Amino acid sequence: MTPETPPPGHPAAPAPLAALMRHFTDLRDGTHAGHQDRAGKERAFLAATRLLDAPARQVLTEFDTHLLLGTGTMSATGPRRDPHGGSFATWTLAWPEQLHTEIPPLTLHAHYGADFHHPHLRGATVAEWPLNVATPDQAAELLPTFRAILAADLHNLVFQRDWRIVPALRDTHHSHSR
Repeated sequence: MTPETPPPGHPAAPAPLAALMRHFTDLRDGTHAGHQDRAGKERAFLAATRLLDAPARQVLTEFDTHLLLGTGTMSATGPRRDPHGGSFATWTLAWPEQLHTEIPPLTLHAHYGADFHHPHLRGATVAEWPLNVATPDQAAELLPTFRAILAADLHNLVFQRDWRIVPALRDTHHSHSR
């Protein structure tokens, strides 16, 4: 029985719980995506980053459209090696107010550290979510998680500066102070 296959008579777990079970099962079994060796785990991570690209871009576009009023610039690194022997892929959304205040852009960062057992997701200010994606459906299931990471990141960035970094909050008819 896999984490996706509930015991007879039990309902299927919601997607975030199924992903967490995959993560915990990997910890228990010393595997990631069915692989025990680092090379296999790296291949699974690279496949996962490709699967994450469309949902990551979708959520960053949602934030740009609805909160940044189209002023954002999205970028993505694609899979990369870090200087310590790990791997990562990063998707960011920068906008003028963020750049002006020198705070980090909204970030989705998938990383598999050289000394990690398995990969994780994080934001610029929010950390760590388990990353355990092997199918397009599992990648799509992360849309709410991506939204939560970016919402928490934007909240933290507003907290570091103020609400003025969010273009959608500007009202030309009223002036507000902090």
